[in-house]
Amino acid sequence: MTSVETPPTTALPTPQTGLSLQRLSELAWERNGAENRLIFEGTTWTGLQLAERARRLSGGLRRAGLQPGQRVVVCMSNCPEVGIAYQAIWRAGAVATPVIFLLREDELAHVLVDSGATFVITTPEFLPKVAAASAGTTELRGIIVVGDSPAAAAAVPVLPYADLEDGEEGSLVEADSTEMAALMYTGGTTGRSKGVILSHDALSASAWAATASAYDPELAVSLLPLPLSHVYGLMLNVTGLHAPRPGTQVLLRWFDVTSWLRLAAEHRVQTSAVVPSMIQLLLAQPLEDYDLSALRRVGSGGAPLLKEVADAFRARLPHVEVTEGYGCTETAAIIATTPLGRGRQGSVGKPAPSVRVRIELPDGSEAPQGADGEICVAGPTLMTGYWHAPEETAIAMRDGWLHTGDIGHFDADGYLYVVDRIKDLIIRGGFNVYPRDVEDVMLAHPDVVACAVVGRPDTTYGEEVVAFVQLRPGATATVEELVAHAREHLSATKYPREVRILDAVPLTSVGKTDRKAVRRTLLDG
Repeated sequence: MTSVETPPTTALPTPQTGLSLQRLSELAWERNGAENRLIFEGTTWTGLQLAERARRLSGGLRRAGLQPGQRVVVCMSNCPEVGIAYQAIWRAGAVATPVIFLLREDELAHVLVDSGATFVITTPEFLPKVAAASAGTTELRGIIVVGDSPAAAAAVPVLPYADLEDGEEGSLVEADSTEMAALMYTGGTTGRSKGVILSHDALSASAWAATASAYDPELAVSLLPLPLSHVYGLMLNVTGLHAPRPGTQVLLRWFDVTSWLRLAAEHRVQTSAVVPSMIQLLLAQPLEDYDLSALRRVGSGGAPLLKEVADAFRARLPHVEVTEGYGCTETAAIIATTPLGRGRQGSVGKPAPSVRVRIELPDGSEAPQGADGEICVAGPTLMTGYWHAPEETAIAMRDGWLHTGDIGHFDADGYLYVVDRIKDLIIRGGFNVYPRDVEDVMLAHPDVVACAVVGRPDTTYGEEVVAFVQLRPGATATVEELVAHAREHLSATKYPREVRILDAVPLTSVGKTDRKAVRRTLLDG
């Protein structure tokens, strides 16, 4: 069984294995802590200052009752306390469970119950939703709030974050590097999100691979608009574990195009990781009005980058290299990266260092060069498995290879091209949208008898969610009413902006929704 593997392109030392993320963090703080900088909303912290806060918070979590191996949900928009929380959780020997703050109450409730979380760390604006979602949980011991917490009825005590951080440092609880460090929830085709178990080794290997494939000591100032609660943002947050030289990271609370441009100019930003929809939004701005002369590299991931969008960005900023990467939650965010200065149009790059990729045909054999097949991945970045889902784990991971469900091929030089998806996953603005999740909500409308959801190409978000519905006889629901219904019951990343009413949703000969026929309808207009 052959596969493609890429050696590191930098002179980074061989990554240290067998060490927990917190032990690696301690080494990184000793190496660069005084020089590393985090800039957030006008305030600058050194790595050592953040480390001190993480050590104190870890002690506070232990005093509040957190035990090694327990899960702590982190539900916040980007801020220094997100990274501090991760470090504190790992220092206590526990497991970080990041969630996007855009989750609806019932989605968050599922994560709390399914993970068996002991604590939630959040901010005041999300406290009411977190408090409501905590109803019915049996293992949750407290909600920890960063900042002034408003009054909120909760099934468990609400604890001030400041009180936990204002105490003695907690000692480091040693964790085996093969143990779970993060439990990341991703969408499920059955309509319920499932937890992906990522070990300390997997996250460390992913961070090392990202650094080894694209590290440039001259690009020391980065701008991070990606949510730290997404696996892409989480991986970038731990890349400092292996960076040989200090750097400065400018953190955005969330992506705002004007703020991105202002901060990029103000801090002479040299590199930034984005998703394609962010590039499209930047193109709609007067880029020439901002001093972006220091910017050298923009890395795009999370969704396909359309050729016309990449070309337009390069034309506006010809001194900036635009590259693509590819990964998924099950690989700790990394599969392929673009080597420095060697991008190839339409390709997501080459397999990241230490990652092996093969293209598999339906019969299980390896596809010849240039032929399409399922993208399969092996290496140290792989998940341990799905949380409490051995059958799904066995389907996804076979003979040491993760079967991604994506279709792609290699060219003669080992560059990977992702051309389609076996699964019906829609990626809108870098966020996964599973059709079944949307269909279940649409079918809950009293006028809807059948529904099929597909994605259509979109220059701003990569893909847009489109729902095709069949109404009950005599029903009078309008498109506007159906969109409003979806918006009420789905998060902002999922609800369809476009609904089309059909006389009948097409079915296959065995009675299943015929998505190919639905897509043809979409193409026919």
